[in-house]
Amino acid sequence: MGPVPVPGTTSFTVSKEGRTVATTRTAHTAWEGNLLEGKGVVTFDSSGIGEQPVTWASRAEQANGRTSPEELIAAAHSSCFSMALSHALAGAGTPPTRIETKADVTFQPGTGITGIHLTVEGTVPGLDADGFAAAAEDAKKNCPVSQALAGTEITLSAKLA
Repeated sequence: MGPVPVPGTTSFTVSKEGRTVATTRTAHTAWEGNLLEGKGVVTFDSSGIGEQPVTWASRAEQANGRTSPEELIAAAHSSCFSMALSHALAGAGTPPTRIETKADVTFQPGTGITGIHLTVEGTVPGLDADGFAAAAEDAKKNCPVSQALAGTEITLSAKLA
């Protein structure tokens, strides 16, 4: 089977066995003005969960009800890591009851993102602290968002309106 797109939102590819093997998720940002005084709106196209305002001040100073690229990365990383850890634990015969992950993404104006710290707490019957720590370390290395943040090719298409 070939790709089965949902126009403007999500596309995915289905294998002969009927499994989803690749997905594309989409969000876009409309920005008005210069960096320091401008503002934007991030729209989550694929999920349709809405729009979030974004400004330089919400990135480099206080959030004040607005998001930032770093908060969006933190959300992506904490959710991906939790899924990867849950999957690995279940595959090892110790499925978790609960996994809670916090991602702290540090941004330094003029330098960029300087670090990400993951803090995870889990309830995993039948697994000791060392086993949990080892599984968490493996998930940190292998979750797709961790891998993308370690270094990924970035491509661009650009045109004037």
